[in-house]
Amino acid sequence: MAYATRRQAFGTISALALLTAIWPSAASADTELSLLVDNAPHTVAVAQALVAAFQEKNRDVTIEIETRPGGGEGDNIVKTRLATGQMTDIFWYNSGALLQALAPARTLVNLADEPYAASLDPAFRAAVSVGDALFGVPTRPAEAFGIFYNRKIYAELGLQVPKTWDAFIRNNEAIKAAGHTAVIQTYRDTWTSQILVLADYYNVHVQEPDFSARYTANQAKFADDPVARKGFDRLKAVHDGGFLNEDFGAAGYEDGIRMLAEGEGAHYPMLTFAIPALVELYPEQLADIGFFSQPGDDAAKNGLTTWLPAAFYIPQSSEHQDEAKRFLAFAASPEGCAVQNGVAAANGPYLIQGCQLPGDLPAVVRDVLRYFDAGTTSPALEYLSPLKGPQLEQLTVEVGSGIRAPEDAARLYDQDVARQAQQLGLPGW
Repeated sequence: MAYATRRQAFGTISALALLTAIWPSAASADTELSLLVDNAPHTVAVAQALVAAFQEKNRDVTIEIETRPGGGEGDNIVKTRLATGQMTDIFWYNSGALLQALAPARTLVNLADEPYAASLDPAFRAAVSVGDALFGVPTRPAEAFGIFYNRKIYAELGLQVPKTWDAFIRNNEAIKAAGHTAVIQTYRDTWTSQILVLADYYNVHVQEPDFSARYTANQAKFADDPVARKGFDRLKAVHDGGFLNEDFGAAGYEDGIRMLAEGEGAHYPMLTFAIPALVELYPEQLADIGFFSQPGDDAAKNGLTTWLPAAFYIPQSSEHQDEAKRFLAFAASPEGCAVQNGVAAANGPYLIQGCQLPGDLPAVVRDVLRYFDAGTTSPALEYLSPLKGPQLEQLTVEVGSGIRAPEDAARLYDQDVARQAQQLGLPGW
């Protein structure tokens, strides 16, 4: 999805900047590789650290990092450069359904025979594979959809972490009555509008375990399935309850992080890739931030929708595939994970055997890990199905702004998905 552009932090990095690693110099290297990443500062920081560490061990290779915009613009850049044979030697992009839209069997290098392939988590392997072909390695730990909350506001009002949607709404009503913004939304960055819909998938999964298979086979629709449609309904509910910040249409992701950290809002539905931004930019407020999964109807079936990390890929057009494979092998190693630990806060478990999280995890990360430890998780729908309609973020902005009814948005999204399924040539469509 477009928000997988990984806006984990924010700054003043130009989308067109070319960032060249310093060590070793191009003059001393036998091979020059290029690496395309999105322009989120956190993404760039991880890429720079991995490149620098790799080059220290591989002085015959230098890697130039190029950035691209995020969102739909970035998706189009990736697709266009692949289609025209102008892609960099390595690139960082989504796993799951958005990868399927790249026609990976025709455009990407198969890594299934690489030694590290067996060390990758099975769920991640499935998200970067077509048949027996494997195309990517993780760029980061696993992440999750859910709701960040401000512990100070909860303590002030004597609130408990909700395990049902009704309890969540009651918390919001109490927060609103106390004069606080209950739910932060940031629709200037349209990708953020999708979170409450996508985070609800665990609740669909526990009630309809076969939904993803039926959905892929054109046997289930959001508009016709009341359980699947609840994500749209819940997005409308937080708007209609008057729980949102007044500037929800103009605020962006960075505003949401600040409002949460500074106590201007009690809840912020978001991916856990926000944790590194909170660690870096609001260290003094970090202890005030907690996280819980999006509640459903049954407290006994409370669990977490997980977001598998993006991946490093090699296009078939690369003239330096062997050297590029060496970089991916390094990134997919415990040593590569250790490099990441040094520059970016953990926000979930690594999906590579042998990789360890640091011992001094903040409480908000422990909030996330307890779902993984309990086994109460499910990958988001786009990792269980190749289908993810590109118009979802526009539809969720409309629902979340009170402009469009949930049932109408669900119907239009089903049509959007049908067009994608036909483009992918899926049977039954």
